[in-house]
Amino acid sequence: MAKPDEDDDDEVDLGISLATVARIVDVLRAVQVTEETDPDSLADEDAEERVPPEDADEIDDTEAAEMVDALNADEQAALIALAWIGRGDYDAEDWEEAIALAAERNEEGDAGEYLLGMDLVGDLITEGLAAFGLSIEEA
Repeated sequence: MAKPDEDDDDEVDLGISLATVARIVDVLRAVQVTEETDPDSLADEDAEERVPPEDADEIDDTEAAEMVDALNADEQAALIALAWIGRGDYDAEDWEEAIALAAERNEEGDAGEYLLGMDLVGDLITEGLAAFGLSIEEA
């Protein structure tokens, strides 16, 4: 007979809602696309995923970092840990370790700046969610 918590292994508490992750991913992608990518290069098959929201030209990297920094410490650590998992630094099974190290790494409270320093961070976070069988489209 399985232990009660083994039945819940597929249900991980990320410490942040999918809706919040989706909003932050949209903003991070918008900032990185508008600041780092030539719009003409978005004609490839993945372009639809990277098209910034309509108000992307109104958001800059400082405002995007402030949005992340306005989240509570647990939510910030979750975003960092999801990015690490998406980048391949950790596996989904290592969530507890990743979240603990992300919280430790974020003691200075600079999660926004740190995340914006990662190339394609929106995609990394999305890949991190996918490791848990989650998608921001569900939000």
